[in-house]
Formats: sequence, C-alpha cells, structure tokens
Amino acid sequence: MDDLIFSDEYFMKEALKEADKALDANEIPIGAVIVSKNRVIARGHNLTERLNDPTAHAEMQAFTAATEFLGAKYLNECVLYVTLEPCAMCAGAAYWSQIGKIVYGAADEKRGYKKFNASIIHPKTIVVAGVMENECSSLISGFFKAKRL
Repeated sequence: MDDLIFSDEYFMKEALKEADKALDANEIPIGAVIVSKNRVIARGHNLTERLNDPTAHAEMQAFTAATEFLGAKYLNECVLYVTLEPCAMCAGAAYWSQIGKIVYGAADEKRGYKKFNASIIHPKTIVVAGVMENECSSLISGFFKAKRL
C-alpha cells in the first residue's frame, strides 16, 4: 500500500510545490525534494536571484539540507526528485553525494547534464526521466514565456 501512496508522482508533486515557491519569488521555477524511506528529508528551490549565487540551484539546496539532516555526506539510500533535468554542476554534486536514485520531470535540452556528459552521474545511481513531464515543463516554459512579454 505504501508503494502506491508514495509513488514517484507523489514525491514529484512535492518537488513541484518547491518550484511554485521559486516562482512566487520570481526565481526560475525549479524544485527538488530528497526522500529517505518514503519520507521527505530535504526540500529546495532555486535561490540564485535572492542569494545572488549562480550555484544556488534547487538540487544544491536539497543536497545540503539532506546531508545536514542525516549527519552524513553520502545519500546512497535516498532519492532526489527534481522538476528539471539536473545541470552538469548538480549532476556532479549528485555524483559526489552518491545519491541512490534521481527522478526528474522535464528534460533540459540546453543545459541538462546529458547534453554534456551522461556519465557524470554515479554508476550506481538509478535515473528515471519524464515523471510528470508535462506539469514540470509547463511551469518552466510559462515562466520564460511571461518574461519575454
């Protein structure tokens, strides 16, 4: 029963809530959560504008919160849910954290890690793409469309 309740879609909806927080703050709407044993242990959304920091991506915020929560630097038993395919920087951080699984919504054709080097992800990390892709993609494309008006 827990597997039905705590599906990839369930946790991607949590990541989308984080993306909405970024949108409300006029940040690029990307959100992330990290899950351990069906429990959200960390949340993050883009803070690059607020912090004036190009590294303040949703995933980076979530990695920091998760390692603090666990008191450990490795996240090999955790799952990262993120609304957009990680960039090369975030994929590198995922590698170093040894995250067990990455689930992302929308592909990032311009800046996603797969465009540069798909092997940057740790070899033991499972990657699942396209979960709630339409919802994730609509949020970010709507943001940029509004910026161009």
